[in-house]
Amino acid sequence: MDYQTLIFDVADGLAVVTLNRPEQMNALTTQMRAEIEHAFTQGAKLARCVVVTGAGSAFCSGQDLGDSGSAGAMNLERTLRDEYAPMLRAIVNCPVPTIAAVNGAAAGAGANLALATDVVIASEKAYFLQAFARIGLIPDAGGTYMLPRQMGAAKAMGAALFADKISARKADEWGMIWEAVPDDTFATHWRDRAMHLAMGPTAAYAATKHAIRASWGNSLEDQLTLEAREQGKSGQTRDFKEGVMAFMQKRPARFEGR
Repeated sequence: MDYQTLIFDVADGLAVVTLNRPEQMNALTTQMRAEIEHAFTQGAKLARCVVVTGAGSAFCSGQDLGDSGSAGAMNLERTLRDEYAPMLRAIVNCPVPTIAAVNGAAAGAGANLALATDVVIASEKAYFLQAFARIGLIPDAGGTYMLPRQMGAAKAMGAALFADKISARKADEWGMIWEAVPDDTFATHWRDRAMHLAMGPTAAYAATKHAIRASWGNSLEDQLTLEAREQGKSGQTRDFKEGVMAFMQKRPARFEGR
């Protein structure tokens, strides 16, 4: 695909998707959603970790309300079903680890795009905003699913109803994201974290993602059975054998991702 709204780079097992509409605070359009879906699908094939971040001062300000001429002309149900859902599935179902490197404002659907990844690392200058109530809407782009699971029902309800800005530091304290880091070390930090995952046991990461997500719908007995099955598969990988050998030899493991 010839990307028009983002930059897609792959090097050393790491794919970086940079939302690239900085003048519009990387607001989401129909084209951008299709390109994000494609980039994550390609990233899963070409890399062992995929990162999404934003160009300029914002991560993503959410839906571009002028994308369809006027906000009132938008068919919101169709847009969510046919455009947002495929994009979010590509992120959530990505078989390799995914990171949102939130460099600035993450509002509305932009906040929930970030929360759809496996790990959110935010600059301390960033904030998260469920802005929907400000324009008479409900949280979408997976927000009503992800928020209560990541920050608890009470905080999720308050974030949705009051539509207050949540600082990166507060999001970290509430368990909404993985970590907030100082602005001056942010770029280096998220890349180091991403490279750690890109050099890790990729098959075990995929099994971990599957097991943790399945736990929400499983009984303890079901989850123990799932763990045993996934661990059995992981124990047959080259990376497990390398990990044991490296441990015995007291050296860093050199995982191949298989």
